[in-house]
Amino acid sequence: ICFSASCSVWLSKAQTEFKRVAEENVTLPCHHRLGLLEQGSLDIEWLLHSSETVQKAVITYSGGRVYDDLNEEQKGRVSFTSNFLAGDASLQIISLQSSDAGKYICKVKNAGQYEWAHITLKVVEKPSKPKCWLEGELLEGKELSLQCHSASGTAPISYRWHRINEAERAEHLPPTSRVMKNLTQMSTGLYQCIATNEAGTESCVVQVTVQHAQNIGMIAGAVCGVVVGLSLLFLVVRLTIRRKEKKRYEEEETPNEIREDAEAPKAHLVKPSSSSSGSRSSRSGSSSTRSTANSASRSQRTLSTEATPHLTPPQYSQRGTGGKEMEPKKVDYNNLMKMGATLVMVPAQSRAFQTV
Repeated sequence: ICFSASCSVWLSKAQTEFKRVAEENVTLPCHHRLGLLEQGSLDIEWLLHSSETVQKAVITYSGGRVYDDLNEEQKGRVSFTSNFLAGDASLQIISLQSSDAGKYICKVKNAGQYEWAHITLKVVEKPSKPKCWLEGELLEGKELSLQCHSASGTAPISYRWHRINEAERAEHLPPTSRVMKNLTQMSTGLYQCIATNEAGTESCVVQVTVQHAQNIGMIAGAVCGVVVGLSLLFLVVRLTIRRKEKKRYEEEETPNEIREDAEAPKAHLVKPSSSSSGSRSSRSGSSSTRSTANSASRSQRTLSTEATPHLTPPQYSQRGTGGKEMEPKKVDYNNLMKMGATLVMVPAQSRAFQTV
């Protein structure tokens, strides 16, 4: 509305809708006839209504300068496409994102005159690469479910399965084939899921291999047999190693042991009159010395009893009546020898008896 006579208004109520795929570019048109008026007073403004209550400035021209960094989410991705001063104030958006969707308003003002345009932009995302998996048992006669899902993408997304045969030709399956009942060997193969929406398609592939129940039992038995065999082999190796270690330990310890069952050397008794007593006594060592000493003791007792029963031990410390010590009487050794006495060496502790 203009309240002065010189004011004129051109109103564009045309509303256009654009639909683009994410990551693509788009140009939103906005044409005006106000650039021919005063160049210094021309103002252009693009606004985005992302919701009923949220409004953001996208790009503006005012005072001879362009401001294209008003919206942080669209910074660096928006610009005027042409000579906006001459009448083309169209907006270009590159690398579209889902947040770019909404209602755009182009406002042009100059010398008291206004022009604007309304444009609706829809941004659609194609499905993300879906994930394929199987649910159920891969056995004959069992039931198997083929699952497929895309984590992102503009709804609605439809999923369709088909089987790829050896010739790489697609064999389309009915919608109910996602649940495969009463599996057979013919069900084995490669299956592909295609996720589709208005923006595009993505797919994934899964391998289905149906097995015989008998084969499963054979495989399980083979696995058990291998496990048992490896266990026995390990046990044999371990016992062998332990046996070798025990044998080596016994060989190392045998030289250091004193065997209790070894026989002591036998002592040979030698008669005093034997001519070979010297040689045998030298062979018998320390044990024969002990036997000789015993024989000598017996000989002393015999001679003392038989040869000199009337002899009494000499008195060494007898005192006379005058108080003087009397000298011991000397023994006639010649007479003793004639009587058959034998000289015996006695220890120093037994000096009281020097003859037997």
